[in-house]
Amino acid sequence: FDIEVLYEDEYLLVINKPSGVVVHPAPSVSGATVVDWLIKRGIRLSTISGEERHGIVHRIDKETTGALVIAKDNKTHEALSKQLQDKTMGRYYLALIDHPLKDDVIVDKPIARNPKNRLKMDIVEGGKSAKSAFIKLLNSPRDIELIAAKLYTGRTHQIRVHLKTLGRHILGDDLYGYKHKKAKIQRVFLHAYMLYLVHPATNEMLEIVAPLFDDMQEFCNRYFDENELNQKIDTIYIKNRFNQI
Repeated sequence: FDIEVLYEDEYLLVINKPSGVVVHPAPSVSGATVVDWLIKRGIRLSTISGEERHGIVHRIDKETTGALVIAKDNKTHEALSKQLQDKTMGRYYLALIDHPLKDDVIVDKPIARNPKNRLKMDIVEGGKSAKSAFIKLLNSPRDIELIAAKLYTGRTHQIRVHLKTLGRHILGDDLYGYKHKKAKIQRVFLHAYMLYLVHPATNEMLEIVAPLFDDMQEFCNRYFDENELNQKIDTIYIKNRFNQI
């Protein structure tokens, strides 16, 4: 497979990760990973997190698409990791859910591995702190809603788990309870839409938009007015909405 490069210079690389591609190799992973693609492309990468991680600064689930930043040297990796901790680097996500939210909302509930199902995470007393914000963007006549999400922490499956506590599920997310008898959606419609960070070498603020993949874009075009969709996924509009929550 190939991966779209959204930004690249001598210090870092930002890609638009496809669905179904795992980021790091592991004993349980079959098939090529993002790290395999990076190695084949011959990119000089950070080794600060170990050779198997190859410059990957933050995580993104196998099913999730969108912006992912990769450091090309250890100094850049250290700087970006620090930004991840102090929140000067982050991402805004877009998701399609099965029922509209009642209102814009912040969920602050701890997450840990589900004790009954090791494949899932859950709200667990004593788990790691987890905080997410969700804003409403567009409703369709069929109750499907396009929302945006912002993470204040970075737990595994955080958006999916916090939405489940609200009785909402991302379309295609069978693991956390989405069920639709008529239309089988092939993957989780969750996309890391915009990445922001301060460039470690230039101190310039970078905001990089990862275009929706064709399947999610076509789904949005089918259920929402195109002009209204473009207005609501404008990054300035999304940022202003989160500033108001």
